[in-house]
Amino acid sequence: MTFDRLIRQMTNSIVEGDGPRAASYFAEDGFYHDVFYGVFKKPAIPDLVENYFHKDAENFEWEICETSSNGHTGFARYIFSYDSKMPESLGKRAIFEGVAICDLTSNSISSYREVANVYTGLLMLGFNADRLSKLAGRQVDSLKTSVSYEHLRS
Repeated sequence: MTFDRLIRQMTNSIVEGDGPRAASYFAEDGFYHDVFYGVFKKPAIPDLVENYFHKDAENFEWEICETSSNGHTGFARYIFSYDSKMPESLGKRAIFEGVAICDLTSNSISSYREVANVYTGLLMLGFNADRLSKLAGRQVDSLKTSVSYEHLRS
């Protein structure tokens, strides 16, 4: 299966709320690192889809704009949107642009992570400055623990 087809099928299964199907696109030791909810290993991906994504939002759209892969790593630029079900932003639409970075193994995803402009969507939901600052702080902490950050400091 091509990476383009793999990422489109995986994201479609998330939009449809089918957690087990989303997990089926991952290697046995694979994981999904969501920019908001953190890391979910393959057995927990159905929980991420059904009890996080679809608990907090509805009317998902996940447009894969373009993809690229060398067979080991796949990239997908996307536009992701939803209507909030959270009480403080009920019914408001959030729109995010990002890039998914996937490590690939034998026609499956061994790791999925995102680089996304989350602040546009969160502002659309009405998140206040303190809440946005906390999210930014978590992203800074995550970046500092990455291998590439230590390399850049030298």
